[in-house]
Amino acid sequence: MNAIVKVPESERYARCVQTSKRVRWDIEEDVIRGRRFDAAHKFLPDGLSLVAAFTTLSADERRFVSQIQGRTYANVFGLVERFINAKVLELSHDHWLGDQVALEALVRFSDEELKHQALFRRIDAMVGDVLPDGYRFDVDPNAVARAVLGKSTWAVLALTLDIELFTQLHYRQSIEPDAELSELFKDVFLYHWKEESQHAILDELEWVRHDAGLTAEQREGAVDEFIELVAAVDGILQAQAKADARYFAVKCGRAVEATEAQAIEAAFLKAYRWQYVHSGAQHPQFGKVLSSLITESQGQRIQAALTTLQ
Repeated sequence: MNAIVKVPESERYARCVQTSKRVRWDIEEDVIRGRRFDAAHKFLPDGLSLVAAFTTLSADERRFVSQIQGRTYANVFGLVERFINAKVLELSHDHWLGDQVALEALVRFSDEELKHQALFRRIDAMVGDVLPDGYRFDVDPNAVARAVLGKSTWAVLALTLDIELFTQLHYRQSIEPDAELSELFKDVFLYHWKEESQHAILDELEWVRHDAGLTAEQREGAVDEFIELVAAVDGILQAQAKADARYFAVKCGRAVEATEAQAIEAAFLKAYRWQYVHSGAQHPQFGKVLSSLITESQGQRIQAALTTLQ
């Protein structure tokens, strides 16, 4: 039987640098390539939009739902990458006068996150060109970043790893295999995935490194703050589900009665909770890393909090 060889942390940072150099891409030249979105195609796959829950809608209306959710999907990533980038720059300070390879890995991480934010602003505008006016995403990324960064580094890194792992899962399991999806939308998340793969590795390395310096009391408080951050994310999702359901009802081309409107809003929220909370929490690597850092009772508290978001 072959022994499992543990890759040294220094080598993992170095591999992230090497991969970052190899997969680097440009928004216009590699991703957009002069293309436009086509409203005849879905933007978000069924495995993420959970269109089966929209039981009263026609096929065309379900496609419209996928397009609304696709625009929100891009906006949510642009939102979270604001605080992720700020935290990465803060963490880089620990390596300024130390491991220069680790420092380069984090600097590249930050540069790529800035590019991703620019990409998602571009995608929001491009989707807006082909969908009806009236869509709203009224979340201030700076206000959210300030609130998130007010929590402990441990809690922020837990949330960050959760997010960057579910981007991998979403692309591999749902976006890439869907033959009916917009090819441009697929390419946006193909190129995003190529760089986020390294980010998830760095998130894990930095989280474990930071955790090693905490006391049990500090970690206990950090677990509570992570739960608070998940609840705050859910608050954003509830507000956006309401906004997106209202936009659908106004722009779908027919009257939507109150009972159906409530069901549509509930279906949007179910999809958003799956996309941004449960798919990451259920990721095997997230569970593996989290469980290695916390006690059983702390894990039960986190699970109990997640169970309330159904």
